[in-house]
Formats: sequence, C-alpha cells, structure tokens
Amino acid sequence: MIATDVATGQLKGASRALPADYVNNGFFGQDILSVRQFDRAKLQYIYRVADEMRSLVNRFGKANLLEGKILANLFYEPSTRTSSSFQAAMYRLGGRCISINEVHYSSVTKGESLPDTVRTLESYCDLTVLRHPQKGAAEIAARYARKPLINAGDGTGEHPTQALLDIYTIEDDLHRLDGLKVAMMGDLKYGRTVHSLTRLLGLYNTQFYFVAPESLHLPEEILAEVRASGQPFAELQSVDEIIGDIDVLYMTRVQKERFENPEEYERLGRLFVVDPALMARAKSDMILMHPLPRVYEIAMEVDDDPRAAYFRQMENGMYIRMALLAAVLGKA
Repeated sequence: MIATDVATGQLKGASRALPADYVNNGFFGQDILSVRQFDRAKLQYIYRVADEMRSLVNRFGKANLLEGKILANLFYEPSTRTSSSFQAAMYRLGGRCISINEVHYSSVTKGESLPDTVRTLESYCDLTVLRHPQKGAAEIAARYARKPLINAGDGTGEHPTQALLDIYTIEDDLHRLDGLKVAMMGDLKYGRTVHSLTRLLGLYNTQFYFVAPESLHLPEEILAEVRASGQPFAELQSVDEIIGDIDVLYMTRVQKERFENPEEYERLGRLFVVDPALMARAKSDMILMHPLPRVYEIAMEVDDDPRAAYFRQMENGMYIRMALLAAVLGKA
C-alpha cells in the first residue's frame, strides 16, 4: 500500500502515476490526520459509503472487501469506543487487526520512539490507527510511515473520525446540515472532539453557541477559525437562555485526566448536567449528543428520551470507520 506525504499530500513511495480509477475519490492511500482534509464533497462521499456499510451489516453482517488486509490499532491512551469500533469495522470488512492497547507491555517501556513503533507495526500491517496523548503526534508519526495512518485522537488536538461520525449522526437524525443552531457545552478547552466538530461544521451554515466556564472555554485558535468562516457564534456560561432554540446540544465531560489539580476538577466536573427538567425545555426535534464516556453530565434518566442520540452516535462510528478503511485501502 502506498501512503501520502503529509507535507505535500502526494503519494509516498509511488514509482509511477496511478490510474485515475485507483484514486477512489482522493482517499486511496491517504493519511487521515485532520478534518481540514475534508470538504463538503468528500464528506458526502464518506457518508454515502457509510450508508452502504450500514446496509451491508444489517443485511449480511460482514463482507470480504478487506480480506487479507491487517490493521494495526496502536493506542497510547485508554479507549473503549474508538478502539473497539475500528476493530469491529475491520472484522466486518473481512480483515484482521493487531491491537496494542496496553503500551505498558510494549517496547515503548524500553524507550522506543513513536516513529520506530509505527514503522515496526506497518511492517506487518496495511494501515495504522494511532491514538496518542501528545497533540500533533499523528502528524509526526505519518512523516515516517510508509503506509496510511489514521489519527484516532492526539491529546487536546483533533479527533477527526469522531467528528465525521458526529456530523453523519446529525444529518441522519435531522436530515440537514445547513441552517442549524448548535450548542457545545462542557470542556471546550481540552475537548478534541469539539475542536474537530467545530471545524467541520464551519463548512456549513451553522450558528454556534459555546457554553463553558471561563477556564474551559474554546481555544482562541478555534475561535479564530470560526470568525474567519463568517459563522455567527456566542460564548455563554449557561445553556438556559438558548435551550429552547437550539437544534443540537453537544455535551462533553470535564476530562479528569487533563487536570493537575484534583480540586479544580471536582469544582468543574459537575457544573453542567443535562437532566429531564432541562430536556423538557428543549425543542421536540432537538438532538442531544455526547462523544462518550459520560460521568456526571447526562443523567441516566435521559437515555430513554428519543432525542438522546449518543448511542446512535456510537453505532454510527463503526459505519464511518468501515467507510474510511475501505476508502483508504482502495475498496470503497
């Protein structure tokens, strides 16, 4: 498999030009590192492939599109949904997976560098999925990789595949993406899912509401991009005044692992909670989303509300990742 150079976007290791029908809408052999790689046309392509993957799973359970292919799942941070959904996606497509979810038992404990670990795994595999606590780690790893690499979350940076499944869920539930009022609430400073989703929604006509305490507000870098896109936005410290007007409430947990001061986490961890009383004031067709895991921020009683979309989100993640794996490996 031929991978891309992250600086130039060109196929790495290519000895000759590939035929046009191998390009696969621009995804074949590509690294997936940032949502900045996507425009509306590419998003619609991936969403339509995800629709086909959902139909395939519902009808047949699996296909053999990636038979003979092997995925390396390299996770330096804990993960339940992202790691298992990539594994399930590969298995559903007939491929196999090597999972390194406990780096404490790998050569990392011996001081091995990230580039060396990635180059080792790609000797056995066709594609690597990487989660790492350092912002920008996926881009660094991709510079050394000869085969495609997908960013599964890099510290406080981005989480592109989560953002893809988030917008896919919004479109699937609300049947539109333009003209929506979207509130993001909770930890907007460290929440990489919020960073990536904000960038993708910037491709559409979106009115943003960023709801967070001052110490966890959206980074200025992301706000600058929103301003540059011309999308209207407001920064708030409470959702009360807008709950009856928004189309999407995207909730995030306050991330304990990002705090050095336990007292600060305890002070902020329960600041925002979605409960039945708040949902009663929301529109009948609003959807409540969450990248999960949740801790305190959504009451369990809300789960039975048809507007609670977070478990649909979770399932959609497998279809989106099936679509990406097939597209990057030239089988979509």
